[in-house]
Amino acid sequence: MRVLENQGKGAGGEIQLTDAMAKMIGTQPFHAVTFDGARYDCGSKVGFVEATLAIALARPDMGPEVRAIALNLLK
Repeated sequence: MRVLENQGKGAGGEIQLTDAMAKMIGTQPFHAVTFDGARYDCGSKVGFVEATLAIALARPDMGPEVRAIALNLLK
């Protein structure tokens, strides 16, 4: 989206994709997909850790080990 090149900062001092999309309304078609799942705010350090931990815990190949590590850290 070329509009992002000149997009000023929005909420939270971040470049907001939704602000850029709003500028494009009426100039090109938009398509959407309904999403049913967990949403994580990876724009913050804590949100990134939350997303990483949630994904790791959901993986059968590493979930049990990550859970044990987290529980050990929480002692």
